Amino acid sequence: MSRTRTPPRLSAWRDRLDARTQGVYGALPVPLRTRTRRLAYAFLPILQCGLAAGIAWFLAHDILGHPAPFFAPIAAALALGTGMGRRIRRGIELVIGVVVGVGLGDLLIAQIGSGPWQIAAVVVLAMSAAVFLDRGALVGTQAASSAILVATLLPPGSAGGYERMVDAAVGGVVALVAMALMPVHPLRRARREAASLLGVASSVLAEVAEGLEHRDSDLIRSALQEARDTQPAVDEIAEQLAGARELVRISPFYRRRRPEEIVLTSVLNPLDNGIRNIRVLARRAIVAVDDQVDVPPALSSLIAGLGEALELLTRRVAADPDAPTDAEVHRTLRGVAARAKRELVPGSGLTETVMLAQIRSILVDMMQVAGLSKISALATLPPTVRTPAVEPELLEEWPESPDRPANVVPPLRATRASMARYGDRKRSS
Repeated sequence: MSRTRTPPRLSAWRDRLDARTQGVYGALPVPLRTRTRRLAYAFLPILQCGLAAGIAWFLAHDILGHPAPFFAPIAAALALGTGMGRRIRRGIELVIGVVVGVGLGDLLIAQIGSGPWQIAAVVVLAMSAAVFLDRGALVGTQAASSAILVATLLPPGSAGGYERMVDAAVGGVVALVAMALMPVHPLRRARREAASLLGVASSVLAEVAEGLEHRDSDLIRSALQEARDTQPAVDEIAEQLAGARELVRISPFYRRRRPEEIVLTSVLNPLDNGIRNIRVLARRAIVAVDDQVDVPPALSSLIAGLGEALELLTRRVAADPDAPTDAEVHRTLRGVAARAKRELVPGSGLTETVMLAQIRSILVDMMQVAGLSKISALATLPPTVRTPAVEPELLEEWPESPDRPANVVPPLRATRASMARYGDRKRSS
């Protein structure tokens, strides 16, 4: 999990996703269930760390004959950790940092001796060299800590420096092998987090609609804050998918999951954009209530309908046993999109127009999360101009507006293509 506090709404949706679990775990109190779930998710990485540390020590001590190869288990445990981010990258950074820190520390301390200014000089040189070689944060810190160990606790000028570099490399290699042969399931976690985010989005839209209906700006402000608090979860999904991308490339057990990783990665940006657009919609709804704008009831109903559609999408992404099919989700979202016409805000001011535009943007984002391409998602929206960039897939009546085609053009259920054909025939005549 992110170091940032988990938003209560997001935690509630994770509990809802766990509610289908039966047995002892499902009967636990919510606080204990949360801690149990956290330990369950971290247990396999913890087991990986323990086994990798023991194997790294065995290889360095018993196979290579190093008397005290403490860098080997340290490198293995630090490279794996309990997080689910880019673990391969972290392991490589750690090995580079240890090699640079130990090598430079052993070389310099053997020449200039040990003391306060020598330690300062070694740390500066080791971190500078590590940062020059790689931009990772772990490289510099590991180089500094390794150089300090050499300068303070370990006798320089012996074969120990070479052995310590080899130990670090052994630990890093063992960590990589452990990642490949004992893979953790980051895709399942990313899917669950995405479902939780969609659940929050659905709840926020429902409360925005309720706040507009009852002119309760405080309710909308509370929903807006919950939407804002989800950004760390979006960042966490991106980190988990980065780790999954590494895993499916090196693990023989996960190569077949490459299509799932590609799909989840492709929905991350539209999901993020959808949450951001929901925040904009909520802010504009607050303005509408505070300014006593008469928002058309049909617009509030459309927001509520979008929230209900996202509830279905949440269940689909979570892969619930009773989840709706892709076709059902698409049909529901298309039904909401068909109602997002500019006739909903005829003669309205800026606030209502902006809200309608945001609803249409959210629909496009969430349809992409549901698996449609951006072009297909745009095509589901009723046209608001005479020449939309994407040909609408539905026949729509043109509203009364300056953009409406001339009266000589068939006014009812005219598509852009049919209007163009009619214009060509009229000019030829």
